[in-house]
Amino acid sequence: MKARMEAGGADKEPSEAESALIEERRLLKEERDKRKAQALQPRPSALERLMRTHHPQAKDKKVRKETPAANEAKKPKPRRTRAEKHAEKAAALDAARRSPKKAAK
Repeated sequence: MKARMEAGGADKEPSEAESALIEERRLLKEERDKRKAQALQPRPSALERLMRTHHPQAKDKKVRKETPAANEAKKPKPRRTRAEKHAEKAAALDAARRSPKKAAK
């Protein structure tokens, strides 16, 4: 654009590429002005946002059909305590010591 103006370009029209750049720049300026104008608008306060927020109502809970199997409590698996495991291991070791040794062939 500067080269065209220096060459006495008052008569010459801008090229297509130059026209596209000028148009793009104009659009960008308009968008910037819109953003500035919107920023100057009053914003809702926290209280206003809280009052406008939609709070959905809780839905009614569905009634489940009661089955007799559901009411019975499951019995836990019988598990051995640590003391029972140690006693069993000690008994096995004692039995191994007392057993007669097999003869070597």
